[in-house]
Amino acid sequence: MPTILGQNQYGKAENRVVKITRDGATHHIKDLNVSVALSGDMDDVHYNGSNANVLPTDTTKNTVFAFAKEHGIESAEQFGIHLARHFVTSQEPIHRARIRIEEYAWERIETSGEAEHSFVRTGQETRLTQVTYDGERWEVVSGLKDLTVMNSTDSEFWGYVKDRYTTLKEAYDRILATSVSARWRFNWTDDTREMPDWDASYAQVKQHMLRAFAETYSLSLQQTLYQMGSRVVEKCAEVDEIRFSLPNSHHFLVDLEPFGLKNDTPDGAVYFASDRPYGLIEATVLRDGCEPRIPVDLTNL
Repeated sequence: MPTILGQNQYGKAENRVVKITRDGATHHIKDLNVSVALSGDMDDVHYNGSNANVLPTDTTKNTVFAFAKEHGIESAEQFGIHLARHFVTSQEPIHRARIRIEEYAWERIETSGEAEHSFVRTGQETRLTQVTYDGERWEVVSGLKDLTVMNSTDSEFWGYVKDRYTTLKEAYDRILATSVSARWRFNWTDDTREMPDWDASYAQVKQHMLRAFAETYSLSLQQTLYQMGSRVVEKCAEVDEIRFSLPNSHHFLVDLEPFGLKNDTPDGAVYFASDRPYGLIEATVLRDGCEPRIPVDLTNL
């Protein structure tokens, strides 16, 4: 045979699951987008078309919805762990399960009455997790995307390399803005250890990222990135690695001289927000002694 089968997986992608929990007049929402990928003893279905070892992707979809009802959704991570364990332990041909989840947050709308069942989608960020299980070891990588942040001062950029094509002027007081995409890997890997409190950990990681962004006097976005990652690893004992992808959302002073207006004044200025092209700053911050495992390309993670 001139060819052989390489890595393969299959499953049902992007199962949108909305779980409403009713506690009297007070309701709670969990809104997830769940993707299941299974791999294992799948040679025959590829070589011969035999489905003897194939759990239908429709079944994986049904399992996602059934588990939302049977087990509830405590957190995205916990839900992913339930699913991954089920697929690997209930189906002998399945040796590895990878569950990817996006979670969309909702905020309760305050009303004058006692009912608490109205919500508005919060627009800060999308929460993410990927749970992988091979029957013995776990890997949980969580994160977020589209968390937009800005410092209106305390940022500079100067002293960089200049050549014949350089036109950028040095900046000693600039806007620093980005849309944070980050993934962090937990050091919980087996069932003999106590699981982290997933929701509390997410809140703490996000808080430390934001505090570091706000409190760093930045001479480069790279410096700010490293301070954000270092603070997370130092403050969150359950996290060994964090990777960022940070687009530099450029803000340029508008030339108002044609209108007789000075636009670089102590009381404020007017900027043009440029959405593209943009600088893209990416890096991983690790606990000393740990090996990197988060992929360099976060596009599909």
